[in-house]
Amino acid sequence: MLTPPRTIVRREAGLYALERALQRRGFRYVAGADEAGRGACAGPLVAAAAILPEGRRGEIEGLADSKLLTPASRERIYDEVVARALAYAVVIIPAEEVDARGLHVCNLAAMRRALASLSTRPEYVLTDGFGVDGLDVPGLAVWKGDRVAACVAAASVLAKVTRDRIMVELDGTYPAYGFAEHKGYITPEHTAALREHGPCGEHRFSYVNVASVSGRDGSPPRARRPVSAGRRVSVPEAPETLFGDDPGAFLAHAGGEVGAAPGTRPGTDPGAPPAEGTASSADEAHEPMERSCPAGSTVGVALGERPRPSAPVGEDVVMEGGER
Repeated sequence: MLTPPRTIVRREAGLYALERALQRRGFRYVAGADEAGRGACAGPLVAAAAILPEGRRGEIEGLADSKLLTPASRERIYDEVVARALAYAVVIIPAEEVDARGLHVCNLAAMRRALASLSTRPEYVLTDGFGVDGLDVPGLAVWKGDRVAACVAAASVLAKVTRDRIMVELDGTYPAYGFAEHKGYITPEHTAALREHGPCGEHRFSYVNVASVSGRDGSPPRARRPVSAGRRVSVPEAPETLFGDDPGAFLAHAGGEVGAAPGTRPGTDPGAPPAEGTASSADEAHEPMERSCPAGSTVGVALGERPRPSAPVGEDVVMEGGER
C-alpha cells in the first residue's frame, strides 16, 4: 500500500496555508483551540475553539495572534469570527478551580471541552503549543499556533476578548486592583495593589506572589485558597447545555445557536435580572462550590452571545509574552 507524499507547509506561506493543506487532504472541518489567562494571577482561565469556513468566507482581514492586536482590532475581529465561524465555543474556568486542580490540568480540560462543544464536529484539531489528549480526532500541536494557523488565531481572539470583558466587569467590583488595565497579569501597579489591599476572591492563591501577600505561602499550592475567599451560591439544576464531568468549567457560548445572555438560563428573558442564587457550573447540581463572580457577570451560560460594546482598555501585549 502506497503512503501519500508528505505535505510541507512553510510559515511564510501565510496564516491560512496549514488549514488549506489539511482540507486538500480531506479534513474539511479543521478546528483551532487556544487559551487566555495562563500567566495572570487573577481572574479566570478562558479557552476557546473555532472552525472557520473554507474559501474566501473564512479569510478575516487582519486576523492574527490576539496578543499582537490592539484592543479595537481584537473587538472587530471577534465580531467577524462570531459572524463567520461554522462553529465556536468558549469555556471559562474560575480562579478557585485553577487553584483546586492546577493550571495545566484546567487548561487541558477547558480546551478539550471547548472542542467537544463545537456544534460542527471537527475532523482535525490544531492547538497552540501543546497537544490535548482525550480527543477522538487527529490533531497537531503547533508551536506559536496562533501565528501560524487561522483557526487557532481565531480561537485566541475569542478567548482573549471574552476574558478581557470579564476583567473589565470585575474592575467594577474590585476597583482597587486596576483589573481593567492589566487584566489580572503581574504588573508593578498590580503588585503594589496586592501589597496594599491583599488578594480578593478573584486572585489565584496557588500563585506564589498572591500566596506571599496572603500569608499562606507556607501551605501547599492547592491548599492556599481560604474558604472565605469565594462567595457561596445556592445550587440550581445543572444546565443541559453543559456536559462532561470536569467540575468548575463554564460554557460561555457555543456558536450557531441563540441562547441566554450572561448570567441567565436558556429560555429566560435576557433583560430580566438573574434569579437570586443562580449559578452556572455543570457540576454544582451535585456539589456546592465557592463562586466569587458577581451575579449576572460574563461568567455563565450564554449560547451564541452577541458581542458587547468595547471597553476603553489599554494594550497588554507584553503582559502575555508578546512584543510591542
